[in-house]
Amino acid sequence: MNRLAGATSPYLLQHADNPVDWWPWGPEAFAEAERRGVPVLLSVGYAACHWCHVMAHESFEDEATAGFLNERFVAVKVDREERPDVDAVYMEAVQAATGQGGWPMTVFLTPEKEPFYFGTYFPPEPRRGMPSFRQVLEGVDKAWTGRRAEVGEVAARIGKDLAERASVYAVGSGIGQPPGESELHGAVVELTRSFDERRGGFGRAPKFPPSMVLEFLLRHHARTGSEAALEMVQRTCEAMARGGIYDQLGGGFARYAVDGTWTVPHFEKMLYDNALLLRVYLHLWRATGDEQARRVALETADFLLRELRTEQGGFASALDADSLDAATGRTAEGAYYAWTPEQLTEVLGEADAARAVELFDVTGTFEHGSSVLQLPHDPEDPARYREIRTKLFEARAKRPAPARDDKVVAAWNGLAIAALAEAGALLERPDLVEAAERAADLLIAVHLTAEGRLLRTSRDGVAGANAGVLEDYADTAEGFLALYAVGGEASWLQLAGELLDLVLLHFTDEKSGALYDTADDAEQLIRRPQDPTDNAAPSGWTAAAGALLTYAAYTGSARHRTAAERALGIVTTLGARAPRFTGWGLAVAEALLDGPREVAVVGPAGDAGRAALHLAALRSTAPGVAVAVGEVGDTEVPLLADRPLLDGKPAAYVCRHFTCERPTADVAELAERLRAH
Repeated sequence: MNRLAGATSPYLLQHADNPVDWWPWGPEAFAEAERRGVPVLLSVGYAACHWCHVMAHESFEDEATAGFLNERFVAVKVDREERPDVDAVYMEAVQAATGQGGWPMTVFLTPEKEPFYFGTYFPPEPRRGMPSFRQVLEGVDKAWTGRRAEVGEVAARIGKDLAERASVYAVGSGIGQPPGESELHGAVVELTRSFDERRGGFGRAPKFPPSMVLEFLLRHHARTGSEAALEMVQRTCEAMARGGIYDQLGGGFARYAVDGTWTVPHFEKMLYDNALLLRVYLHLWRATGDEQARRVALETADFLLRELRTEQGGFASALDADSLDAATGRTAEGAYYAWTPEQLTEVLGEADAARAVELFDVTGTFEHGSSVLQLPHDPEDPARYREIRTKLFEARAKRPAPARDDKVVAAWNGLAIAALAEAGALLERPDLVEAAERAADLLIAVHLTAEGRLLRTSRDGVAGANAGVLEDYADTAEGFLALYAVGGEASWLQLAGELLDLVLLHFTDEKSGALYDTADDAEQLIRRPQDPTDNAAPSGWTAAAGALLTYAAYTGSARHRTAAERALGIVTTLGARAPRFTGWGLAVAEALLDGPREVAVVGPAGDAGRAALHLAALRSTAPGVAVAVGEVGDTEVPLLADRPLLDGKPAAYVCRHFTCERPTADVAELAERLRAH
């Protein structure tokens, strides 16, 4: 066992038995490199990463390679999901140097943490013009021992270049007014240029679920009535729901499709993808009444509870792409999910297997004659379809399952809390709201320190040591705000406000309004990471803007609204050039342009009239609508203050900036008032 044996990260623990003498990231590792006068090998990955597993098996488990590595380097292993700041800083260097990035990320550093050689996956022997990992190690060692001064100069220059990028947004470059009507329309027009009209989604293979962009388009449609925006959402959501990227048996989405047709996925299932897509499909159903969207939302929610919920009530990060193939005795990507016609016959018998082949398009779409199940058309016999699906699901459950990365990440749990709370309320599934509340309770009990600061991860109810980053604060606040909206418990609003106050205090540049990914008192890296663009999940920057705006709508806080407006300034510039990577910022800008609408529902607890008004408000498509519910005389939440009943009946007040229309007790009238176009 090496120094990773005490880690809370499942990814680090996967390497605890390697012959490589791994160190976790920390000052001790760099002090050891300084003491020995050797460079640092930084290897960054995550538990569900297929090529990380491949490189570990080929190189890190090899005794000869490990021996050379231990003798000439200090080896540091990082879980990118635990330390997104470390990952972001060095990935930027990798991309700048090589023109591409990915995981595993392989970077060689000086003991001063300055990078000087970069790569991703390296094979055990030279392959297709790529050097072997051993050749890379030998080459770096030769340069370090023979041209140390030159290496030092290169490292210093790269470190300086990276450090100078740290203030690009904080000095006012690109920071202006939030996007207005013309900018948001322009972003939609720009998206149509890369939209795949035949298969949905944007761009070419590989195709990633564009969750944040879809949310923006739904809000734009709600505010303007744009049919083009809605059509892009509908086509994309239907194509994904029918494709192999969606688990046709168990619900939930894989990380991405390797092709342009959503047929063959990269099979890992991530919490953040499924939380975001659950919300997108829920909101599509809310906007259109589409039954497929409702079904997918519910099945995805059930997948989260069934396969990712931990014993402590939080949600695990991911399921691996790989699992044991019982037929070969070897681990293979997609082995859990793919089917051959023979396997279908074994489970279903010949007649139903023939139906399943046609129903799920089992035509050899994957490897070795197997197929990823799709649903090209709705079944003609829904009852028979459900029976076949259930049998296959139960048979699949007997296969060796993919491993689960069961660390709980605060940010991604915040996204799941928001999605489940909304789904539970809108679809009248109280168990989903209860699951959201339990996950939120875990974040409070385990991730929140006595000083009110967030820790990023936990596992088995034990908090990790890594400080929360901006997305942890923003997405957790988003989850708490959603819980307040559906349940009316003011403590959730208060907790969200406390987290957002910390965002303003520790993550925000006071002069420009720009935001950083790490706190001002966090560990200093060679630069302070800062990125307003979305990746697989909303950027911390724009997620914070959204939560700040919603909190201001509940409280009337000019300070929080101004901070949201200033944070959205960068979206005006980036949204015009790259709307695919600023989807969440554009979605928040839609809410800002619409108000957002504020709805105060008052009436006695348990009153059916109040409940009906509350549900109607939650079902509104008004972008970013803030819904408060409580009793007359409630003073804890400013939006509810001084809101009397209407002729003795529960009432709803629709407001913008705390200026309200006359109240209504009529559910249909409330729904009509909240129509955005």
